[in-house]
Amino acid sequence: MRKLGKKYVEASKKIEKNKSYQLDEAVKLAKETSITKFDSSVELAVKLNIDTKKADQQMRGSLVLPNGNGKTKKILVLAKGAAAEAAKKAGADFVGEADMIEKIEKEQWFDFDVIIATPDMMPQLGKIGKVLGPKGLMPNPKTGTVTPTPEKAVEDVKKGMVEYRADQYGNIHVMVGKVSFDEKKLVENVQFVLNTLVKAKPATVKGKYITNISLSTTMGPGIHVDQDSIDM
Repeated sequence: MRKLGKKYVEASKKIEKNKSYQLDEAVKLAKETSITKFDSSVELAVKLNIDTKKADQQMRGSLVLPNGNGKTKKILVLAKGAAAEAAKKAGADFVGEADMIEKIEKEQWFDFDVIIATPDMMPQLGKIGKVLGPKGLMPNPKTGTVTPTPEKAVEDVKKGMVEYRADQYGNIHVMVGKVSFDEKKLVENVQFVLNTLVKAKPATVKGKYITNISLSTTMGPGIHVDQDSIDM
């Protein structure tokens, strides 16, 4: 069992055990219980009643947060011709094709946070899937990172697009902003993520779909959120 630091212990005292807070209260508490010297990330954790062994219940996708998440991402676009030029104009940090794939493979180059690729580039990119997969960098149509219009994906990432994916236990973690964000903006981001997950609910799920919601900051304590306080 890890030893809890003094700051964590003190922050935890502000949170009542076994209590679920209204969303606006939870956001306020998350900001108050941030224990880092830097501008901590605020993370939303959602437990879903899904069976990830079933293909139709493997929750994965992307969404554009209404207020962004405060993180600037470096974008690599793999495309040719007009699509490549459009991606450059949209503000992609790196644009290329086979040359970039070779650079990743031979130089272990990873000076980027997300890869966006056109469908015609996927056969070549698939050759280094074993390298990209474990790092969570492999583009996927479900998350909008494999697309014939990479410029749109670049714009979405810059606006605050985040990916979500349920782990084997049905947990989804999404960064919804920074501690420095206005409380209202954090509430709007949380609400948007939850509404997106509700709309994506697999038709085969029986019983209660969302079983737990919590908020936390980097290295900070978790705060349970009352589902009844959320418009879903």
